[in-house]
Amino acid sequence: TPNPEVLKFIPGQPVSPAGPHEFRSAEETAQSPLAAALFEVEGVTRAFFGSDFLTVTKDADREWKHLKAPVLAAIMEHYTSGAPVIIDPDAPAASREVHGEGDYGAAAAAIVAEIKDLLDTRIRPSVAQDGGDILFDRYEPDTGVVWLQMRGACSGCPSSSATLKAGVENMLKHYVPEVTAVEQTL
Repeated sequence: TPNPEVLKFIPGQPVSPAGPHEFRSAEETAQSPLAAALFEVEGVTRAFFGSDFLTVTKDADREWKHLKAPVLAAIMEHYTSGAPVIIDPDAPAASREVHGEGDYGAAAAAIVAEIKDLLDTRIRPSVAQDGGDILFDRYEPDTGVVWLQMRGACSGCPSSSATLKAGVENMLKHYVPEVTAVEQTL
């Protein structure tokens, strides 16, 4: 991935087909035996599950040459065990969008729907190739600012600001003239 603290793994089997899941600490892994196993590897600080890939984030003071083998072993052991990746795949994933179309007036709701459509069809698939995800957080109709949450390899990535401004912001401004800026929710 473009983020030096994150590696993307493609196990060749479904990871989280019901939707992305992010685990920011060992305490959040109760619904995922795979995430729990990853956090048992000393130095792992975050895990993100996409539909057919997962990304693992490490401490900045650790090196991948020491962590890659134990992380890969945890992934392989999980898939050979036959245990589910997510115990209840229908449970809502953490860090879902904060505001939906129903939180806005009719005109703003149409803009939000258009923003979400662009995110889902043009932006998220591209970002997933790098092991990340972008979720809609909110839209401010008065200012035209869209707030997005970066997850997976995108969270904390040195190039995430460039991705937001040069890529996502330009695309949203082009297709949705009401958008004036894109900001990242921390």
